[in-house]
Amino acid sequence: MKRRRFIKNIGVGGSSLAMLPAISYSSYSSNFLINNSIQNEYTADLIVAGGGLGGCAAALSALRNGLRVVMTEETDWIGGQITQQGVPPDEHQWIETHGATQLYRDFRNAVRQHYFQNYPVTEAARQQQYFNPGNGAVSRLCHEPRVALAVLDAMLAPYLSNRQLTLLLNHKIISADVDSDQVKALIAQNIQTEKEITLTAPYFADATELGDLLPLTNTEYVTGAEAKSDTSELHAAEKADPANQQSFTMCLAMDYVPGTENLIEKPKDYDFWREFIPDLNPSWPGKLLSLTYTHPSTLKPKTLGFHPEGTPTRDVLNLWNYRKLIDRNNFKEGTYPGDSTIINWPQNDYFLGNLVDVSSEEFDRHVAQSKQLSLSLFYWLQTEAPRPNGKQGWPGLRLRGDILGTDDGLAKYAYVRESRRIKPIFRVLEEHVGKEQRLKVAGSEEGQTAADFYDSVGIGYYHIDLHPSSGGDNYIDFASLPFQIPLGALLPQRMQNLLPANKNIGTTHITNGCYRLHPVEWSIGEAVGMLAAFALEKKSTPHTVRENKSLLADFQKLIHSQGFETQWPS
Repeated sequence: MKRRRFIKNIGVGGSSLAMLPAISYSSYSSNFLINNSIQNEYTADLIVAGGGLGGCAAALSALRNGLRVVMTEETDWIGGQITQQGVPPDEHQWIETHGATQLYRDFRNAVRQHYFQNYPVTEAARQQQYFNPGNGAVSRLCHEPRVALAVLDAMLAPYLSNRQLTLLLNHKIISADVDSDQVKALIAQNIQTEKEITLTAPYFADATELGDLLPLTNTEYVTGAEAKSDTSELHAAEKADPANQQSFTMCLAMDYVPGTENLIEKPKDYDFWREFIPDLNPSWPGKLLSLTYTHPSTLKPKTLGFHPEGTPTRDVLNLWNYRKLIDRNNFKEGTYPGDSTIINWPQNDYFLGNLVDVSSEEFDRHVAQSKQLSLSLFYWLQTEAPRPNGKQGWPGLRLRGDILGTDDGLAKYAYVRESRRIKPIFRVLEEHVGKEQRLKVAGSEEGQTAADFYDSVGIGYYHIDLHPSSGGDNYIDFASLPFQIPLGALLPQRMQNLLPANKNIGTTHITNGCYRLHPVEWSIGEAVGMLAAFALEKKSTPHTVRENKSLLADFQKLIHSQGFETQWPS
């Protein structure tokens, strides 16, 4: 007899693709979404927990293939790292033409069109091949979170209008009804009213930022760093440490108005952070609140610049320009008094504790401390940061909470770099994607490319980039190769109808460093939404789709027809 469990949370914290071929969904067309206001239940074909980039992509791909979807989101903004977390897209150099799905490029194109249609963009800026609103150094499309939110809202609008999609903002999943290896239902709670809603469906996608559904459903998962004896990865730790996780960041938005004074009240923990010297291995070169940090690749001291009125010296990265959202020169004169940028720098990475598998009290404490760090950094920039003229501080800096939809200038949610990760059918290791280890394992010829996965459902690229960790590691940053996303990494070993749709796929602590960025998270989510639709249409299971060569070929053919790439061009 199957064991049935009810698992309760105990305090752990309008696309161009519309014309592409879609699945014939006649077999489930009668499964209408039901809202029983008396019993507080919603029934759909797919429940997506988490409205970040992976969640939105999963919902959109399921919706365009005829499924009815319920998507929950803890905050009042969808979009995850690109909106509520305030992080402009971290992308690779080929993003305009390769290395993402067509739907992701549609999203990027719509961001540019939003500016052209609604902002006084200069004619010179309009003529750029790839318009970059902020001209930030980190991306070819540094833009405001509110614009990304507007575009995502527009993409979902038709499905909200015809009630194919139900979006539950300010809702968090707090428990799950599980029967052996099947999730039967999730319980969502309204954060503001505490009202609970039961969500049932054949499939569930965990697109939460921290992999929250995994412990709630007793899905096997790992956290932190694996041991080298387990993974044989060149850069893995000698001993496993589940609590050794990458830092998270509370991003902060600001602009600069020359000739004004906008000093904030001194943060209550400023004296602590002003004197704080990170205890990391290899060592950090002095105080955290400084323009000198550890270079991620060489691990040697490197001094950065900060100058909101220009670049201080040649060959020095001006942090002001790094994640700049608005370059006033792209807009008609007088539109903006100054540029706007995001503080998501080495100096406000928080690594004194974790957000995963801790009590709600500890979760809240670390979030509060990380906010104090970011505000202290901002106050230090206003009052003590060195200026090229020998003076100190930039009092013209101004908090811009309105950019992030908050009152305090900080993001709605922490920028999370590392989540719980499923124990998968197939685990992505450094030997599959790391450039140095590929050369050692595959030899000089095959080692020039990442591993070729027969079950690829997408592609992506980013160098392997691990920020300082709660376990005392300094940066771990080294070259990777343009890689594929294997279907086996999206399938839990045991659970049959729960699919990861964020940073919670089957990577390691090391390979998470290149699979965690914006376009890859989107590709993971979009593949998951289509996998649920395909499995329902074929009356099969996701695991069988991978195991059956014919089904896998049909699924890959389908995703190709809807704008996926599964191999990098030579």
